[in-house]
Amino acid sequence: MPTPAASYRFPRLAVAVAALALALTACGGTATTTGSTAPGAAAVPDRVEPLAPAPQPALPVTVPSVDGAQVTITSADRVVPLSGSLNEIVHTLGLGGQVVARDITATFEQAAQLPVVTRGHDVSAESVLSLRPTLVIAETTSGPAEAIQQIRDAGIPVLVIAPAKGLDDVPKRIDAVAAALGVKEAGTQLNQRTADRIATVRKDIPAASGKKPRVAFLYLRGTASVYLLGGSDSGAASLLEAAGAVDTGKDSGLGKDFTPITSEALAAAAPDAILVMSKGLESVGGVDGLVKIPGVAQTPAGMDRRVLTVDDGVLLNYGPRTDQVLSSLVTQLYNKGA
Repeated sequence: MPTPAASYRFPRLAVAVAALALALTACGGTATTTGSTAPGAAAVPDRVEPLAPAPQPALPVTVPSVDGAQVTITSADRVVPLSGSLNEIVHTLGLGGQVVARDITATFEQAAQLPVVTRGHDVSAESVLSLRPTLVIAETTSGPAEAIQQIRDAGIPVLVIAPAKGLDDVPKRIDAVAAALGVKEAGTQLNQRTADRIATVRKDIPAASGKKPRVAFLYLRGTASVYLLGGSDSGAASLLEAAGAVDTGKDSGLGKDFTPITSEALAAAAPDAILVMSKGLESVGGVDGLVKIPGVAQTPAGMDRRVLTVDDGVLLNYGPRTDQVLSSLVTQLYNKGA
């Protein structure tokens, strides 16, 4: 079964996908599907905007890792970020020239040609070590644990950062990466730029004149017959709420990250719009295929064919391009520019 890109960033999603696929057996650049977005929707550019001029790292530094270690970093000459979001942060801080590898989710233009050091969900310690890194930046979800320990045992500093769950995590992660690279001032600058841009987008959200639009986040992989409804822990709630919408999964009391879609759950959610990743929508045959999933056509969103799409590689990253993701959602949700 193909491995969805989002699963690398959100292992609980990977577990849900794998479990559902197993049960079924026992019985995955910016792409937007034609006709899948609201009029005027703007695709998120598949490139980052580095700070300029590039900062000069002030090293050595010793920084705390969320796994309890104190990590001393003496060089940022060869950096290996083990998630697309972390890679994006390093590049945007202006140090992309020092990144020597990527994981499969780092698909933006500046990183696309870097060697991949993951196999499926797993980090390949051998691949990482072959690139002679001076710093590896991982998330608590990076693994297997044996591979991370093997890298540490080789004497490579490994900084572990908590994964992002919402907008509040954006500045924390930028600060953590900037501190490790010895460019704290650049981190402060990037945080200010990111916050200003998010604030600008939020000012453009129409004032609520009645009930807020209700949006259901669906995770789709039609090639594997995987159809999941996002709950409060899916990662989408913070973005939807920032866009002035209600996450129907969270509002319906779905406390889990993802649950299999049922007609009953969709009816209870009663979404006015459906949010999907662009490749997920493609995997079910676009909007025409989406409305054939049991229960979808009976929702207000299905009847109106109101579907919001954002590229898999950025939707749940919660990084320096979050303002662009939010802007895309606002554009599609309110038909801005139509």
